[in-house]
Amino acid sequence: MSDLAKLPVTVITGFLGSGKTTLVRQLMQNPGGKRLAVIVNEFGDVGVDGDILKSCAIPDCPAENIMELANGCICCTVADDFIPTIEALMALDPRPDHILIETSGLALPKPLLKAFDWPDIRSKITVDGVIALADAEAVAAGRFAPDVARVDAQRLADDSIDHETPLSEVFEDQISCADIILLTKPDLAGSEGVARAKEVIGAASPRAIPVMEVAEGMIDPRIILGLEAAAEDDTDARPSHHDGADDHEHDDFESIVVDIPELTDPTDLVRAIEGLARDHNILRIKGYAAVSGKPMRLLVQAVGARVRHQFDRPWTAGEARHGRLVVIAEHENIDRDVIHAALGAARAEAAE
Repeated sequence: MSDLAKLPVTVITGFLGSGKTTLVRQLMQNPGGKRLAVIVNEFGDVGVDGDILKSCAIPDCPAENIMELANGCICCTVADDFIPTIEALMALDPRPDHILIETSGLALPKPLLKAFDWPDIRSKITVDGVIALADAEAVAAGRFAPDVARVDAQRLADDSIDHETPLSEVFEDQISCADIILLTKPDLAGSEGVARAKEVIGAASPRAIPVMEVAEGMIDPRIILGLEAAAEDDTDARPSHHDGADDHEHDDFESIVVDIPELTDPTDLVRAIEGLARDHNILRIKGYAAVSGKPMRLLVQAVGARVRHQFDRPWTAGEARHGRLVVIAEHENIDRDVIHAALGAARAEAAE
């Protein structure tokens, strides 16, 4: 198979809650004439993002073209998960014109690019481009560092100290690997916040990279699909904090799954999530809940103390009316008892 016949793949990366699923959903609904397939790499075992996308399936991206990998980082499970999934998508009839990979918010994109060099697939697919999403408000505020003020104080006290936090390294690796950066939720950041976010991104970028403001994932697919970057052959131009390492770990982060009973008022859950973000540095909470008297499931998406919720689909016959939430934070900030108490968790002792 010649290079021209390689199936193009777009890697969509970005920090937790930056809007990746919203972008993929918009591309599914406005594919620019392409037949799409989607791979969603979840962190944790609740397939929220995949479920959202499957509910948006259309003829140009039917449900069978949407696959989830929930067994850990996609670049750490190449042989067991990634290659079989790619091969399954390529075997579809009709075959997709383009594959989108939505990475976990904690993923390092460069090791994923190296996975495309595996003998089984390197002659069949190519990385058309890497799209990095950055939440304008979060970047402007420096929230990818858990305690920015304390780090700044240390630097002021001793010029030789330059301790990068794991979150900032993830952010910088994603920016460095990108072909295009989409600055999301600019309305929440305001003009000053957007300008500050662009400064931060510019400082983290190893080369000139286009930065575009995008609201609600709305973008012409011609801008981000069809870049023909062949990024798997261009990794030297995409520096990483982890260059030279044989592998990488996500041990700095931890996720737990919390079962929650049926809610009387969603406002109580919102307040609990806001408190966890404020008092315990919880980065991300996503999942769903049941609300008394409501026939539809409540979808919950939180980035720090910013919480969004909406009813997404009816509960199906025989489906248990209870909620499940994935909670993600740096390892030292995961206190299971505190989190379960705050969210009103209903769990069996055996689950411990």
